[in-house]
Amino acid sequence: MQFKFTTAGESHGKALVAIVEGVPYGLAIEKAKIDHELKRRQHGYGRGGRMKIESDAVEILSGVRHGRSIGSPIALMIKNRDFVHWQDVMNVEPPDDEPANPRVVTRPRPGHADLAGGQKFGARDLRDVLERASARETAARVAAGAVAKQLLAAFGIEILSHVIKLGSVQAVPLWRPWEEIAAIPDDSPLRCADATSEREMIRLIDEAKADGDTLGGVFEVAISGVPAGLGSHTSWEEKLDGRFARALMSVQAVKAVEIGEGVANSGRRGSEAHDEIFFEQSADSSQQSADEGVRDKFTRRTNRAGGVEGGITNGEEIRLRGYMKPISTLRKPLASVDIDTKEPSEAAFERSDITAVPAAGVIAEAMAAVVLADEMRRKFGGDSIDEMRRNYDAYIAQLSEY
Repeated sequence: MQFKFTTAGESHGKALVAIVEGVPYGLAIEKAKIDHELKRRQHGYGRGGRMKIESDAVEILSGVRHGRSIGSPIALMIKNRDFVHWQDVMNVEPPDDEPANPRVVTRPRPGHADLAGGQKFGARDLRDVLERASARETAARVAAGAVAKQLLAAFGIEILSHVIKLGSVQAVPLWRPWEEIAAIPDDSPLRCADATSEREMIRLIDEAKADGDTLGGVFEVAISGVPAGLGSHTSWEEKLDGRFARALMSVQAVKAVEIGEGVANSGRRGSEAHDEIFFEQSADSSQQSADEGVRDKFTRRTNRAGGVEGGITNGEEIRLRGYMKPISTLRKPLASVDIDTKEPSEAAFERSDITAVPAAGVIAEAMAAVVLADEMRRKFGGDSIDEMRRNYDAYIAQLSEY
């Protein structure tokens, strides 16, 4: 059994849609939790005018009855409020006559999919490309990821994110324990655990805005409660670190992914890079029981591997970092070329964020959740959440005896 999803919809179209498959029968699905994730995606200092127009909320169209999944595909819809201003431009029917201002885009933005997509399809109006390439599509991903999070939560798995670098400002120290990340309030301007660094980041955003420029940065996704043994070493496409990298790289503007301390480890000796293994025994192994929750277990006192070794989870926290380039739509446009006239021209501009690194972290949470939910479904199967739980419990008991 697989957990998977697909999305449909354009940035200024009528709505975004996500179809989620592989949710076991009987899982509690709360609309409010999906809406909460959508709100988190919209939040963040440096976001643009679109966030003032949209107030994302999900409509569950199928697959859920009386608050529980019924084993069929779950259809989710998020309406685009801005569509009211774009009905002529984005109408699915051909126009009766050529509109006076169809908002045709012929000036591609450097760093965006505009030109490459236009060349790929032979499109003469680059709006046919940019509408789908837009990061607006990620609202549907976050909705699907929120369903995955609810499945994972049933097994004690939690996912958070925080900003560790924005522009040239890096949080100090870079690594933060789970408790500090969890303590970041929902209304934090940039979801950064270091208040001093966050203030400096805000100053940097204000400067970039005044200059008509944009900023990138680095976010980290932290995942707790994941058992050892998800993923596989046996085939390249089954390796979990590769699946995470693909998922995070699929997020718009993310150009690099790091797992654990992968970048720093590349410059260390092996004795400094790897997490030594220990075995901890409970105070009285003969007295331990499942009810007491006291177990003999393998442990690591460091987590430089980021919770994944050989493509398999090792039971430690998973740590993933995404490196986001500056947004390619600038208020002070870069040089470009009109695809019709071939004359030099400024790149097109409609509306843009100054930065969206906190939002990218939330989107990456959703993508990581989908990957993990799929791994859980593959390993523990089950047509219902109760059957999946029995399989999971049996595996955890097996781990405790290893």
